[in-house]
Amino acid sequence: MARPTTEEITTWCRGYLSDLLDVPVAAIDPDTDFDRLGVDSALAVSLLVEVESRYGVEAPPEALFENPTIGALASYLCAQLPGQASPADVA
Repeated sequence: MARPTTEEITTWCRGYLSDLLDVPVAAIDPDTDFDRLGVDSALAVSLLVEVESRYGVEAPPEALFENPTIGALASYLCAQLPGQASPADVA
C-alpha cells in the first residue's frame, strides 16, 4: 500500500466526519476548527481510533488541540507515517 498524502488523509477525514455528523462532505471545511464543525469529545475519540486503525498512526488526544482542523491534523498524521515525508506530503 502506498503511503497516503496529506490530501488523501484530508479527503478521508472529511468523509468520515460527514458520515458521523450526518452532513454533506461539502459542509466539512478542512480549515474550520473541529469544535465549529460540531465535533465533540466522543466524535474526536472516534476519529482518532479510526485514524489509528486505517493509517497505523497513534495520535494522542492532544494532537487535536495542537492541530484543530482537518487540514492541520492530516499534515500531522502524514508526518507521523513510517517512511520519509516529502515536502509535497506535509505541505
